[in-house]
Amino acid sequence: MAYDVIVLGSGPGGYPAAIRASQLGFKTAIIEKESLGGICLNWGCIPTKALLKSAQVYESMKHSKEYGLEAGEVKHNFEAVIKRSRGVADKMSKGVTFLMKKNKIDVIMGFGKVKGKGQVEVTGADGKVQIVEGKYIVIATGARSRQLPSLPIDGKKVIGYREAMVLPQQPKSMIVVGSGAIGVEFAYFYNSMGTKVTIVEFLPRIVPVEDEEISKELEKQYKKQGIEIYTSAEVTSVDTSGPGVKAKVKTSGGEITLEADIVLSAAGIVANIENIGLEQAGIKVEKGKIVVDKYQQTNVNGIYAIGDCTPGQALAHVASKEGINAAEHMAFTEKKLAHAPDPLDYNNIPGCTYCTPEVASIGYTEKAAKEAGYEIKVGKFPFMASGKASAAGATEGFVKVIFDAKYGEFLGAHLIGYNVTENIAEVSVARKLETTYHEILNASHPHPTISEGIKEATAAAYGEAIDI
Repeated sequence: MAYDVIVLGSGPGGYPAAIRASQLGFKTAIIEKESLGGICLNWGCIPTKALLKSAQVYESMKHSKEYGLEAGEVKHNFEAVIKRSRGVADKMSKGVTFLMKKNKIDVIMGFGKVKGKGQVEVTGADGKVQIVEGKYIVIATGARSRQLPSLPIDGKKVIGYREAMVLPQQPKSMIVVGSGAIGVEFAYFYNSMGTKVTIVEFLPRIVPVEDEEISKELEKQYKKQGIEIYTSAEVTSVDTSGPGVKAKVKTSGGEITLEADIVLSAAGIVANIENIGLEQAGIKVEKGKIVVDKYQQTNVNGIYAIGDCTPGQALAHVASKEGINAAEHMAFTEKKLAHAPDPLDYNNIPGCTYCTPEVASIGYTEKAAKEAGYEIKVGKFPFMASGKASAAGATEGFVKVIFDAKYGEFLGAHLIGYNVTENIAEVSVARKLETTYHEILNASHPHPTISEGIKEATAAAYGEAIDI
C-alpha cells in the first residue's frame, strides 16, 4: 500500500493534517489505533464540555428564582448526564469519519510504528501486520495522563480523566490532584453535581500557568462554591484498602490525611512516543518530546511530528495548525504551493479553561512582561460593571490587558468570567496584526456584550475608562 502522506494518529492534529494534505493533491492515509478524532473528540475537549454544560444548566435551574422563574424540585440524573456526553463525543467522531470519506483519505485501523523513512508497520486488532509506504510521514500520536509514583492509577479508586468521564455512579467525595485545565474543569463539574471536592495543587497557586490575579480570583470563586483547596501541597501516598481512599498530603503546615471515595489524578500529560519506532528511525527526542523545526520537520527527512508529542502547548488548536503547516510545507517542498506556511507564534496561542467562571488568556502575563524588560500599562475591567454580565446574573471576574508603554503593543490579555473563552480570539487576531491599544479603543465593540470588556480594560490602561 503506497501513499504520498501517511498520518499516524487521527486526533485534532492528525485529521486536519490528512485533510489538508488531500486538499493539496497528496494521496493520503491515516492510521488510528482506537477511535477517529483521537482523545480530544472522544475523551477530552468535546465530551468534557458536554459535562460542563450539563452542570451549568443544573446550576441555572437551581437558581431560577433569581431570574423571576419558578420550577418544581430540581434534580439531576448522573447516568443521563454521562450518557449525553458520550453521545456528543460519538456524533463528533462520526463527523470525522464523514470527513475522511469526503476527502478520499484511506483509514487504516491499527497500531502504527515507523519502520524508517517511508514505511509504517501497522498491527491490527486481530494481530495481523501490514506495511504501509509513503513519501512523507506525520507523527501525531498525542499524549495520555501522567502517572505520579505516589498516585498509581487503578481505574477504580484512583482514576484519570478517561474514567472521570464515565463513572458508573456519582461519588460523594473526590480529591482532585492537580489544578490545570483538566483538574479545575472536573472539580467544577463534580462539585456542581453535589460531590464534595478537594483540590490538591503542588505549586503555590491553582491554574499556575495563568496570570497571578486570575489564579487568586478563581480560587476565591471556587471556595465560594464550596470547593476545598490546598496549594503548595503534595500527595505522598494513597491507601485504597478500605471502602474509599485515604491520601496523605504534605502541606506547608505539616502532613494531613484526606479521605474521599475517589482520587482523580490530573497532574498533567505525557507524550505517546513509546514503541512507535522513533529509536530505530533515528528520530531525535528531548525531554520526552519529539524535536521539530518551525515547519514541524523532525531531524529525519520526510518525517514530521505535530501536537502533544512535540514541545508546543498541548492544545487542540495548536495541534491542528501544526498539522496544516506540516501538510503545506510538504506541498511547498513538492512545488504544489508557491510559499512556505506561516510558522506558529507560540506566544500568541489562546488558552481556555471551561470551568465556571471561565478562564481565557493569551500572550504575556504581567510578571512575564516585566521579566522580558517591558515597561507596561495594565488595565482592568470588572464584570461587576458590565451590563451584559449583570443581565446574565454572572458578574464574577474581570478582564486584564497588558500593553507596552513605549509603543502601545498589545502584550497580553487575561480574562476570567462568563463566556470569556468566546472573546479571547479578538486578542489573538489583534496581536497577529500587530495592533496597538489605539486600534482596540477605536474599533466599535457592540454593547451590551462581554466582549466589550476588552475595550473597557484597554481604556482603563490609558486613563480613558468610561464605565468604571
